[in-house]
Amino acid sequence: MRDEQRSTIGTLNGTLHGPGPHLMGANTLLGNDVFNHKEESLGDIKEIMLNVGTGKVSYAVLSFGTFLGMGEKLFAVPWDALKLDTQNKRFVLAIEKERLSKAPGFDKHKWPNMADQAWAKGIDDYYSGL
Repeated sequence: MRDEQRSTIGTLNGTLHGPGPHLMGANTLLGNDVFNHKEESLGDIKEIMLNVGTGKVSYAVLSFGTFLGMGEKLFAVPWDALKLDTQNKRFVLAIEKERLSKAPGFDKHKWPNMADQAWAKGIDDYYSGL
């Protein structure tokens, strides 16, 4: 989904007024593109996962490896591994495509139990150091 199709509530709207880019509505970030440090497209943000207990964003769910909607694999990426590129209106994830393709992922119809501490540790460990 592109910026023009989403609500503009909680966005910067191309001006110096408003809450963004440091505080933005989660809905405005869905569908945003994700590129790596080599300017290669990695996919887009499908969902943002909040830790209700802490009130913090835990993961962005990234769709990667699709061709015309086929073969879509989802990845939970720790929120702090993503950097917002306000100039290009996208996120940057400093990871090689090959490494991302080997990351723990899941099918869009069978999500993991993200509250499972062992699962969370595995995800955090995989992306640590980015």
